Amino acid sequence: MTARIIDITPPISPALAVFPGDTPPTRDILLDMKRGDHLTLSTLHTTVHLGAHVDAPSHYGVDSATIEAVALDRCIGPCQVIHVSVARGARVTAADITDDITESRVLIRTGTFPDPQLWNGDFAGLDPNLVNHLHGRGVQLVGIDTPSVDVSTSRDLPAHRRFLANDMLILEGIVLEQVLPGRYELIALPLPLVGFDASPVRAILREIV
Repeated sequence: MTARIIDITPPISPALAVFPGDTPPTRDILLDMKRGDHLTLSTLHTTVHLGAHVDAPSHYGVDSATIEAVALDRCIGPCQVIHVSVARGARVTAADITDDITESRVLIRTGTFPDPQLWNGDFAGLDPNLVNHLHGRGVQLVGIDTPSVDVSTSRDLPAHRRFLANDMLILEGIVLEQVLPGRYELIALPLPLVGFDASPVRAILREIV
């Protein structure tokens, strides 16, 4: 039996919402066969924190590792999808998670950023104590269906700081609306963008059969 693939990456187009002030994706067409050119060639201009993306520690830690240094084995392997019920603008706490944590990669569906093309700044974040709790359970990567593990108004970024202190990876901007809770295989490999603070990924889940 072939394992079903579930795409949890939002489509990338100029309509994709990014943090206010960040760079939305644009495509510059340099050559176009429809114009009589011998091939089609285009340039992508955008933030590296685009849609589904992995943050590098350098995004929130001075002199920390940039994205090309991230260990790829953390971005591929068994994972656990968890649904939580939280208010918009709240932080997910350990008490909100009733599932037993069994995998080293955990993806959290909050449902507070329902449309990747429509920005809403009141999405939920993660409580820093939850990050510590997950670290204590052996979690190495946490994914979330919002643009950030911290709420959008945060400037001190307490959740990010706990990820840095615990040497855990962050996967943001994934789409989990149609994904049932349970165990899957995650594949979300960042590009080796030397010196960069994040990388977009094509994040997918494979059902475990």
